[in-house]
Amino acid sequence: MKKKQALPRLGFLGTGWIGRHRMEAIVKSGEAEVAAIADLCPESAREAGTLAPGALVVESLEELLELDLDGVVIATPSAGHCYHALRALDRGLAVFCQKPLGRNAEEAQLVVAAARAVNRLLGVDFSYRYTDAIQKMHQLVSSGELGQVYAADLVFHNAYGPDKDWFYDPELSGGGCLMDLGSHLVDLALWFFGYPEVRSVSSSIFSGGERLKVGSRKVEDYAVVSMVLEDGHAVRVACSWNVSAGRDAVIESSFYGTHGGVSFKNVQGSFYDFVAERFRGTSTETIAAPPDEWGGRCAVAWARQLRLGGNGFDPQAEQLVRVAEVLDAAYGR
Repeated sequence: MKKKQALPRLGFLGTGWIGRHRMEAIVKSGEAEVAAIADLCPESAREAGTLAPGALVVESLEELLELDLDGVVIATPSAGHCYHALRALDRGLAVFCQKPLGRNAEEAQLVVAAARAVNRLLGVDFSYRYTDAIQKMHQLVSSGELGQVYAADLVFHNAYGPDKDWFYDPELSGGGCLMDLGSHLVDLALWFFGYPEVRSVSSSIFSGGERLKVGSRKVEDYAVVSMVLEDGHAVRVACSWNVSAGRDAVIESSFYGTHGGVSFKNVQGSFYDFVAERFRGTSTETIAAPPDEWGGRCAVAWARQLRLGGNGFDPQAEQLVRVAEVLDAAYGR
């Protein structure tokens, strides 16, 4: 009888809402074992422990790294992502990190270079890629059915703002709504266009209705970014916190080609329910609709790759630096 292969043993660093959600998705998937949990907040750690009763609960990353693990899932505040990922990679562990991987392109490059040097799997939670709606749109674009795709408009307006103070400190967060929400949009845009060179980046960034100056101690709550890609193709990204959107959120990503278009839209202001539509002239066809349990799929895909023996460096991680470089250019740094 063939011996059953052991599941990858994972440690979870940071178990707030999103950390617990990703943990629950991995537990349900059966792709990995939750071996250990670390959080500075004992209450968060205890709550996460109910999802994985056999997991060891420790207090720090250093304690986590002393255990027999295959990978670490990082869901700490942004300021710690680079350091935590580097420490885990230095111990030879695969890493799955919440976005942003770093507060700037330099930090992102440090982590990607470290993963390449130790030949370990590195993933970042750009979760919208894994919605059914975006997957079907990407397949249409990649197949050439829309002809030459030459323009895109991507929007993420949030009628609320983050509830943690560190989001509003640029030293801790790396930026405001553009880092928090716009990073997803930049990732989607570059992915759909096949990660071309970016010829130019321009931006208008605001805080409290006033243009935000480079070096300000504030973070932005509204941003518009325009990119021109290597073939002259145009991308516009807009995002905000605490905007009067008339609903909880406006989340849309539209791509236009010579033979049609596609659009990803949230349903009635929802943060979780999306439709995808295909356009032919004035006609519209719905190609994806709720329900769709997509939130943890990115983390599960990383865990599955780990389980199937794909612990080595994935060259697609290089794209993480490209996203960070566009954000740096938008911030003027």
